[in-house]
Amino acid sequence: MDAYEEHASPQQIIRAVSRLLEGGGIGVLITIISGSENVGAKLLVEQSGEVTGSLDNADLRNAAISQAKLFLDSRQEAKTIAVQEFAPQLQSDELLLFEWIRPEPRMVICGAGHVGAALATISALTGYHVTLIDDRSEFLKREKFPQPNVELLVAENWTDAVRKAIGDGHGVAVAVVTRGHNEDEECMRAVVPVNPDYVGLIGSKRRTTIVIDRLRGAGATPEQLQKIHAPIGLDIGAVSPEEVAIAILAEVICERRGGKGGSLSAWRRARS
Repeated sequence: MDAYEEHASPQQIIRAVSRLLEGGGIGVLITIISGSENVGAKLLVEQSGEVTGSLDNADLRNAAISQAKLFLDSRQEAKTIAVQEFAPQLQSDELLLFEWIRPEPRMVICGAGHVGAALATISALTGYHVTLIDDRSEFLKREKFPQPNVELLVAENWTDAVRKAIGDGHGVAVAVVTRGHNEDEECMRAVVPVNPDYVGLIGSKRRTTIVIDRLRGAGATPEQLQKIHAPIGLDIGAVSPEEVAIAILAEVICERRGGKGGSLSAWRRARS
């Protein structure tokens, strides 16, 4: 094994994490929690590839960086992993804690009608920072949305408003639930090139197909179109606006957490 490496100070790690979050980035914080004299040593691995800190030695550091990339793909919030599981050649008894580091999840909702309003309310309740956009100011009254994590944005121009709301798309879910084809298409033209974490479009199969065909004609790539959830939401038999909003949020959470969207009790029914 390589010689012991000097660890980053807690202040250095805190500054690196703060910088990452302020920039809207994503990373993994790795901490030695047992099996070493250096319990508490931390390593921050950013999705961009930048690394801050160190562990016991260069071999462990490199192995942990590789494992961090797999952990990011798993979408788990946190996991304790023995070094023996991913680097048996190191013959180490150390136990590492891997934790996702990412900004507060954001939900951008285009359209403040019945579904959009309901989605804004329940998304705020589940911890999302919500931006609700509409070109009708009367639909965006603060008394209707008193939650401090709901931002109301009147769109003088849909394209400009949507681009402002989604920024670089990191950590952002976008639900397009406007009142018509033209508004849908204008919003989607602004959303698709940014590649946010989630994009969903409300409407029937026919209506959403029309919009997607127009996007294809405007130059959207197959990869961009493949990412669009249209019609939006999980199939839970939703009827009311509130139920539709729940179906949408369920799909957003499923994508964010890496869920499967099925029933947790399906295995039991399959056995009976």
